[in-house]
Amino acid sequence: MNNIPSDIKKSALSRDLKPTIRIGKSGLTDNLVSEIVTQLASKDLVKIKVNRGLFDKNDLQQLWEHLAASSNSTIVTVRGNVGVLWKR
Repeated sequence: MNNIPSDIKKSALSRDLKPTIRIGKSGLTDNLVSEIVTQLASKDLVKIKVNRGLFDKNDLQQLWEHLAASSNSTIVTVRGNVGVLWKR
């Protein structure tokens, strides 16, 4: 992963960082992406939780890559259906 500082990784993996974005049955929308961009403007990390059963594993990986690209951020960590994006 593209040289993510260790303090950012540590924060991303911390249990104190709670998901602030949830992807539900409406799936990936423009509003969702703009909310991620808005949150990244005010803080370094955004934790996103995807409702289970919405995407299969392959689609989930594409989803994280799409979210990172469209919000101009970097994927710090993905574990199951939860991922953390970092504003580079």
